Amino acid sequence: MGTLLAVLGLVADVGYDLRRLHGLWMALAFPQLRDSHPVVNRWTPRTTGQQLAYRAWAVLGGVGLFVGYPLAVLGLLVRFNVRRVDRTTTRLGGIGTVLLAILVWGGLTVLARARFSPEGFLAVAAAGSVAVVSTVLALLFGRLGGRLTSVFVAYPFGVVAVFLPPVVAALYSPTLASVVFPRSETVAVWLLDGLLAYGGLDTVLRERFELVGFGYVAMWGSLAVPVGWAFGVLVTLANLVRPTDDDPDDG
Repeated sequence: MGTLLAVLGLVADVGYDLRRLHGLWMALAFPQLRDSHPVVNRWTPRTTGQQLAYRAWAVLGGVGLFVGYPLAVLGLLVRFNVRRVDRTTTRLGGIGTVLLAILVWGGLTVLARARFSPEGFLAVAAAGSVAVVSTVLALLFGRLGGRLTSVFVAYPFGVVAVFLPPVVAALYSPTLASVVFPRSETVAVWLLDGLLAYGGLDTVLRERFELVGFGYVAMWGSLAVPVGWAFGVLVTLANLVRPTDDDPDDG
């Protein structure tokens, strides 16, 4: 019974979201709808031209929701985790967050010094340094900038801060390599066979680049920007579907 009620509640929430978003979409082209009473005086198109335009705009909005709403739901999940990070950084403060990054990636560097070759130690130390600088920049642009700055600048730096050191360390640690590299190859194949398959770009990348060694670092380094942008856009969609009481310029 509890499961059924949960499903019915979820269906009701989705229906509410779709009706509200479609109503907002319709009001963009037909401002009369903004001032209409929901029951008594709701405006409706009267002339043939208005009816055709109304229906075409309604269909276009429906197609947009069909594509965009699942992404917004994914954005809710991303936003949940992003806000957990935001709450942690808020509690720690900017300086505390940077110190935590130094502690975590510094600890990884110390471990690399004990277990890796000199080359591996220097590579992990460099990656940790880049990650700490990226943490500072992500905090700076996230706090000082607006929505666009957070999405297009702060999020990519955040991705670099989190993913770069483990990928570099995996080059010298069989344990990490067994986790990082297979998943990296899965992502690479998915991208090459999907998003990058148009125009023969996948063929060019396969011929010119080999996913071995520092190729993994180059891969994740190049993905940091689009992945950060994707996270930012998904969170923005989630905020549109389910606004929160937080500052609208927050990530």
